[in-house]
Amino acid sequence: MSWTNLIVQTSKQEVDSISDFLIEIGAISTSIEDSNLNQNNEELIFGEPNNQSQQFWENNTVEALFEKTIDIEIIKAALIAKFDTPKFSIEAHNIQDQDWVKLTQSQFSPINILDKLWIIPTWHDIQDNKAINLILDPGLAFGTGTHATTHLCLLWLLTNVNKKITVLDYGCGSGILGIAAKKIGAKQVFGVDIDNQAIRSSQDNAEINNVEIFWSNADSKIDYKTDLVVANILSCALSVLAPVLAEHCNTNGKIALSGILEKQEEELKEIYGRWFNFEPSHYKDGWVLISGIKR
Repeated sequence: MSWTNLIVQTSKQEVDSISDFLIEIGAISTSIEDSNLNQNNEELIFGEPNNQSQQFWENNTVEALFEKTIDIEIIKAALIAKFDTPKFSIEAHNIQDQDWVKLTQSQFSPINILDKLWIIPTWHDIQDNKAINLILDPGLAFGTGTHATTHLCLLWLLTNVNKKITVLDYGCGSGILGIAAKKIGAKQVFGVDIDNQAIRSSQDNAEINNVEIFWSNADSKIDYKTDLVVANILSCALSVLAPVLAEHCNTNGKIALSGILEKQEEELKEIYGRWFNFEPSHYKDGWVLISGIKR
């Protein structure tokens, strides 16, 4: 079976109405995302800590999935008739049916970090029994080791974690960084996220790897401090969270921040320079990891 995917670019004033209307006229599903996703002007919304969230972005992309048999030109005509056309553009393309599980799995291969650490998807075999092997099911959470920012954080953990160290993984996603810290040898590890699905994914992956980590939602009270704080999240969230992350880092402890484009580095350093003395930054594929020591 194949489908037709209709993509509509629209403003926040009409995005909700357009999404609802597409469902009314036959869409199987719709999704909405920031039209500036992964760009420097990406907007921070949806309940990040200490930020008054709005419902939609200034510029939105609505994707609607229809059965292949539907006449997409009729759908487009209905949209044009109902909404103010100069405010949005429309495009459509076909999606062929595939083995979606195999397709997803094919995107994730074992990843080697400095010949010391392997990130192994659950459907692959262990590559090196003498190395540290982290078995991972990405699930619905971010963090597979393939992205440059995750890779930078794993490298940083390998060079900074020891058996006396406590670690906070803020924005834990799949749990990859917290689990890696524990398997490298950290004395105690905490993981925090705003998404309960991420917490569940982290718990499942910790169980697969037979490690004990204390996971919690960012909404719960967090009254501990750690020797290392690592946060691999968007720069806009890192800006908002600066006082929170600084508070959870011990004096003379270290922080590592990633999810930052190279052009955003100085802005983040200016914010975090209130609490930290910076070490040399690390770069990969246009992304940067900033680290510093708490004063």
